[in-house]
Amino acid sequence: MIKVESLSKSYGGFKAVDDVSFAARPGRVTGFLGPNGAGKSTTMRIMVGLTPAGSGVATIDGRRYADLPNPGLEVGVLLDASAQHAGRTGREILTIAAQTMGLPKGRVDEMLERVSLTPTEAGRRVRNYSLGMRQRLGIATALLGDPGVLILDEPANGLDPAGIRWMRDLLRGYADQGGTVLLSSHLLHEIEVIADDLVVIGQGRIVAQGTKAELLAAAGTLVRTRDVPALSQALVTAGLHFSEITDALRVDADPDVVGQVALTAGVALTELRAADGAGLEEMFLELTAETQREGAAA
Repeated sequence: MIKVESLSKSYGGFKAVDDVSFAARPGRVTGFLGPNGAGKSTTMRIMVGLTPAGSGVATIDGRRYADLPNPGLEVGVLLDASAQHAGRTGREILTIAAQTMGLPKGRVDEMLERVSLTPTEAGRRVRNYSLGMRQRLGIATALLGDPGVLILDEPANGLDPAGIRWMRDLLRGYADQGGTVLLSSHLLHEIEVIADDLVVIGQGRIVAQGTKAELLAAAGTLVRTRDVPALSQALVTAGLHFSEITDALRVDADPDVVGQVALTAGVALTELRAADGAGLEEMFLELTAETQREGAAA
């Protein structure tokens, strides 16, 4: 289990992480979402001891990462697939990691097979790897010690559709066997498919967290019309709160209520449905609207 309690980190006058608290539990995949610069990577770096916290604490099964005697056996980490020794081969990188953890040599071949790196690919120097191959090598390194916890930052970067499906099945199976998975990604569809729980961060602060079902069920109603101003006025008159999401409105009311308001106002609708069917993207865009680079520019 990963537990983050009141975590904060500042760089000069900029607060990268601001009083962040959440937990990632065993047997579940926790999706860690937020726009670029929201504080995801800083939070994850603090978790694994690469960046000191200004205040607060992050623990793994009740202990700080720095206090784990052989961390690779308890926590698998992939934060940057490009941060691998470019002059070594993939097999050499895994062999050195296995020796550091005190693992048998046979474990290296097991991991290479598990992440589908062929003997020829394993013998290449990492500088000649594609980003997708580096991701597979990074995942192999994270899994090498058979840890109970995985902390992965954007592990799907560079993977083709088949690779993304492979990674999704691997992580789902890992969690189903009791493992704890914390997964950061900008590929919202992949998070929606695999995650059990969601933590959404914006401008260094948690803006929402809970199970995926809870957060999507609380999304209200999604409605579309060719006459947005007229519908907006009708909703205001009815005292209903709403917000714009891409080319639609999300209303804090049941679909039958929204439909009746539109009917009374004589506004034709092109779509009306519960917003949980709108998926994770709409919820994410709404929760982080004030922290999106594009939204701020607009």
